[in-house]
Amino acid sequence: MTEAVPTTTHAPAARRWGLGDVVGGFLLGLVGSQIVLSIILAATDRTVDEADELPLSLVALSQAGLWIGLLGIPYLATRLKGHGLVADLRLRARWRDAWAGGGVGVALQLAVLPLLYWPLLHLLDRDASDLEEPARELTDRADGAIGVVLLVLIVGIGAPVIEEIFYRGLFQGSLLKRGFPPALAIGINAVVFGVSHGQLLQLPALTIFGVVAGILAHRAGRLGPAIAAHVAFNMVTVIALLASG
Repeated sequence: MTEAVPTTTHAPAARRWGLGDVVGGFLLGLVGSQIVLSIILAATDRTVDEADELPLSLVALSQAGLWIGLLGIPYLATRLKGHGLVADLRLRARWRDAWAGGGVGVALQLAVLPLLYWPLLHLLDRDASDLEEPARELTDRADGAIGVVLLVLIVGIGAPVIEEIFYRGLFQGSLLKRGFPPALAIGINAVVFGVSHGQLLQLPALTIFGVVAGILAHRAGRLGPAIAAHVAFNMVTVIALLASG
């Protein structure tokens, strides 16, 4: 008789990334964006007060500093301390995410938020143009076909993908790993997402979107629906402003 050789199975390595990486991503993004912006201003002989006058091509370049933190840290953290972006942050999508998540994003922009904002704008003696002002300032710089393409790439595609990887992937995932109940993790993530944009009037809308995106990602177990909703959410504004301009 031959003696059976016992087999051993190895448990997958623990995912060691967490909230420290989230903080690191925030800080690196903030510092990186300021460094890149300073270089651009110096190279174009502009002052800080003239930053709002940068052409869209240089705005796109300035985003590189921010995205180094929001994308670079999740990539390194999951690669060095986990199993990569796809496995750890659920960076997956299915075809149905496009219409399911996209439909939610469109509905938020065209129906839900206008209804919710109507009493708030009335109370503050503001109107929809005030709400659109930050997006319009960026859209007004999209001169010609190249400008429109850059606007779509930055606002309609780049920002949604990278922000969902960071917020609903790394940040929300880190909160859930620490044992936060899903509702609390989604809520905290949404508030931070809204505040991080630095736009007081738009804070309720961004926070509401953050809650919806967090629910979509958590329920689906992947980022696809949240990314699709984010793309649609941003593109509705871009298309509306380009059409009205």
